[in-house]
Amino acid sequence: MKFLHILLIATLSLSPFSISESHAMEQPLEGKVIVIAHRGASGERPEHTLASYRLAIEQGADYIEPDLVLTKDGVLVARHENEISETTNVADKAEFADRKMTKVIDGQKMTGWFTEDFALAELKTLRAKERLPQLRKANMAYDGQFEIPTFDEILALAKEASKTTGRTIGVYPETKHPSYFTAIGLPHEAPLLAALTKYGHVDKSAPVFIQSFEVENLKALRSKTKLRLIQLMADTGSPPDRSDLTYAAMATAEGLKAVASYADGIGPNKALIIPRTLLGNLGDPTTLVADAHKLGLAVHPWTFRRENYFLPLAQKSGVDPRGTGDLNAEIKAFLATGVDGIFSDNVTEAVAARQ
Repeated sequence: MKFLHILLIATLSLSPFSISESHAMEQPLEGKVIVIAHRGASGERPEHTLASYRLAIEQGADYIEPDLVLTKDGVLVARHENEISETTNVADKAEFADRKMTKVIDGQKMTGWFTEDFALAELKTLRAKERLPQLRKANMAYDGQFEIPTFDEILALAKEASKTTGRTIGVYPETKHPSYFTAIGLPHEAPLLAALTKYGHVDKSAPVFIQSFEVENLKALRSKTKLRLIQLMADTGSPPDRSDLTYAAMATAEGLKAVASYADGIGPNKALIIPRTLLGNLGDPTTLVADAHKLGLAVHPWTFRRENYFLPLAQKSGVDPRGTGDLNAEIKAFLATGVDGIFSDNVTEAVAARQ
């Protein structure tokens, strides 16, 4: 009998999610849920390459998202981290062997090659590779084909694509490790705002969101620009520049009031909106979306990916972590909470779910 009881609980936990009436669909702040191509179409091309961004635009993305780090000569380039051995062929370049070193970035010791130790011309000799080869073997066919793009090149791509597609293609840059880069004399703010101004992005109506996991970086930007700012929130820990503050505290109704004083929205880890159960299924939604909307804050959770490895238990297609599961169902569960946008590696699926 005890075994049957346990089996019944497990079966119920494995069943598809349901959203209670109290969490029925709310109208997003701008009336349309935006699809943000997370590092481009990174589920199908090596991330942060012009090819990845182009494919995302072709698939219907509203915004393309570059993570921005700086070169030794102060140029913004798109990489997931300033340590580039996971995303480029730098380790194969004998001429750069002596650039390998160990640094502490946001309290974490990292060993490898760092963008701030290379001039742009040197980085342009490198080629991108797939960051998740264990999960995305097909993407490895494109290894070695694409350069590291500058932020300027990404802005130019968005501008040209807006003309050719007849759709406004926005940009959603993230300042990566801004306090670290400021400490070494390479702050993001000036080159970031200069590039955006060059392409006519200067006020709140521009198709731009600037995001950061840090707080003071956004506050500094608030005093310098009218562009929309997004406070990113992890599901654990603290902002790298604010050990006195946790993301959990920021996500409370009271914490959001402080965020609303300098930001236009939040980019929470999706677990802050719908936590998972102990078995890994989607649980009951929190009040985060409603609390944020009461303050006029947009909500753009991250990251939606189709591989079984990332999906809730009930949406997995099997035990192979590389297999493709039911991303559509997961996204629709979050749409039902009233989010205003979603970050996804898989733009085609995200656009289809939105429709």
